[in-house]
Amino acid sequence: MITVVGIGADGMAGLSRTSRDELAGATVVYGSPRQLELLDDSVTPDRREWPSPMLPALPTLFGDADVHVVASGDPLLHGIGATLIRLFGAQRVRVLPHVSSVTLACARMGWTVPDTEVISLVTAAPHTAVRRGGRAIVLSRDAQTPATLARLLNESGRGDSELTVLEQLGGPGERRHDGTAAQWTTAPPAEIDDLNVVAVAYRPDDRRAQALPDEVFAHDGQLTKQSIRAVTLAALGPRPGELLWDVGSGSGSIAIEWSRSAPGCAAVAFERDAQRRERILGNVKAFGARVDVRSGAPDALDGAPEPDVIFIGGGVTQPGLLQACFDRLPAGGRLVVNAVTLESEAVVAQWYSKVGGEVRRYQHYQGGAIGGFTGWRPALPVTQWAVTKP
Repeated sequence: MITVVGIGADGMAGLSRTSRDELAGATVVYGSPRQLELLDDSVTPDRREWPSPMLPALPTLFGDADVHVVASGDPLLHGIGATLIRLFGAQRVRVLPHVSSVTLACARMGWTVPDTEVISLVTAAPHTAVRRGGRAIVLSRDAQTPATLARLLNESGRGDSELTVLEQLGGPGERRHDGTAAQWTTAPPAEIDDLNVVAVAYRPDDRRAQALPDEVFAHDGQLTKQSIRAVTLAALGPRPGELLWDVGSGSGSIAIEWSRSAPGCAAVAFERDAQRRERILGNVKAFGARVDVRSGAPDALDGAPEPDVIFIGGGVTQPGLLQACFDRLPAGGRLVVNAVTLESEAVVAQWYSKVGGEVRRYQHYQGGAIGGFTGWRPALPVTQWAVTKP
């Protein structure tokens, strides 16, 4: 049995009797140096620090022996508990949670937990904590995380966001720092402890659940327009945790919309033009999207994580590109192609006749002034092919 005991910054004094008794009977205890230092003399001296790297070593680290693990707060909240259960199964892992840093942070802020997003930057890129509104508890990787997040928020036009850094929550060294992203960009708090979380109220609040307006994306004209983007997302059908390949990404709008559509969704954006890749990166950071930006397909497809869904918005006439994408799509995976030229339509028609699927054509019009009157101005028609790989 692997018993995981959550422990707070107050150490043994904050543990329940059940957790203290469990540790008192331990023969070997694993944990990080900081967590092991919180243990007192009632716990076995056989205390082992996690190997580095830890994850590759875990499957064979314990053998069949009964071991104990100490972890920060609630081990099932972005913690080692979930990893151990995934590797060894729930029957072999017992978890004794402590009060989580998220619960403590919400208590200090007066925020209700269900209305507060939890974002972990322990392993994720800092820009993934950028939001367009709402509030969140951000789990920091180290002492530099708050200043990095403040800079990113300021750069994305959210300098009025309110940040509160909470250090050593629940322990004797607990401290609090309040400010705005703009203030901390120029004068960040000094001597932040590595053990901290950041409570963020994002300002201004301009969250949108629907397809985003075109003007919020930086682009050079290579942009899937809002109305077509909406029907394209409907065809792609994002599901929680799925990965999209956005091929010929342009401004990255489809990849970004995909990543914000459902929990755990992420994307890989493939774009041949270097300036557009930089523009995609800027858009990705502004929206806190989980998008990996790579060079053009089909060359850059090798080494990319396997997709659940592929969207081709540009380059479909490039020899071998559609075949390369289809070959890398797993059985049951979905492929959507948008075509706007006769040449790209011809490629789509050939593939439709060969493997089936559905074809649609979209034509939309925008009202505009014609002298003193209003008339319709047509946008380019879009032919869309969608197929599920057998």
